[in-house]
Amino acid sequence: MAFGFVFPGQGSQSVGMLGGLAATESGRLIRETFAEAAAVLGYDLWKLVLEGPAEQLNATERTQPAMLAAGVATFRLWRHRGGAEPAVVCGHSLGEFSALVAAEALEFAAAIELVAFRGRVMQEAVPLGSGAMAAILGLEDEEVIETCQAAAAGAVVEAVNFNAPGQVVIAGERGAIERAIEAAKARGAKRAIILPVSVPSHSSLMRPAGERLGEKLAAVALRAPRLRFISAVDAQPHADPEELRGLLVRQLSSPVRWSETVRALSGLGLGEIIECGPGKVLTALNRRIERRADFKCLALEDAASLDEALAGTR
Repeated sequence: MAFGFVFPGQGSQSVGMLGGLAATESGRLIRETFAEAAAVLGYDLWKLVLEGPAEQLNATERTQPAMLAAGVATFRLWRHRGGAEPAVVCGHSLGEFSALVAAEALEFAAAIELVAFRGRVMQEAVPLGSGAMAAILGLEDEEVIETCQAAAAGAVVEAVNFNAPGQVVIAGERGAIERAIEAAKARGAKRAIILPVSVPSHSSLMRPAGERLGEKLAAVALRAPRLRFISAVDAQPHADPEELRGLLVRQLSSPVRWSETVRALSGLGLGEIIECGPGKVLTALNRRIERRADFKCLALEDAASLDEALAGTR
């Protein structure tokens, strides 16, 4: 049965993540992967993940390498345990870097350095406290877009994550976000809440960060992916290294089109999507997006789910 792997991004991290997988017989692969990352970063990333504190793990420039290492470590464990290669890989935002490492388009050490830099320039692009993100639940995508346009009043507020039907994240300047929240509630949103992040990811406010990331990417070796790669920037397959460079830059200030991406995966005839990394945020979204009875969504969150997924794909 053909299946795809999806890699989660920022927001799926938690203190203690991957602890269960690391405790398995082959768990040394988890620790070894984090040790590789630590050699690039200059600090003990695995200790931070296991012990926290949460506020340090949640700092953008530390969260991003932690989530990249977690996705790659889980993928390595999967392959070591005899798991088959997925027919396609993709990622949610930061998760695209994990997907490209799994597809051997990008070296792991280079990716760790890139995402630590990415987190830094994202935070530096917008003064602390001036940007915000919010989740809008219960409105159609177009309604959220119209709400943002009406609330902008010359400021930036944009729909940036089309995560699932009725679940859209907006980002921009804090005042405009607050106006959009009130407008969304007036329009009938079930919930409209500020998210606990300081960086307005995927909004046009991230263009300066994208330019700086582009300069960094210019010196990084990229190859054509060995596995089929679909980008959540446009829900399309990409294989040309220069295209990939451009996508990773565009990604910072472009919406994450997750609903479209999952439908594209389903359209390939896959029977299963497996979330490769900590938590099951994407798995919950995937189940809401694709409701085919014969379409399974799993997360590799612990030893039991790893065993179940391995058995189901053999």
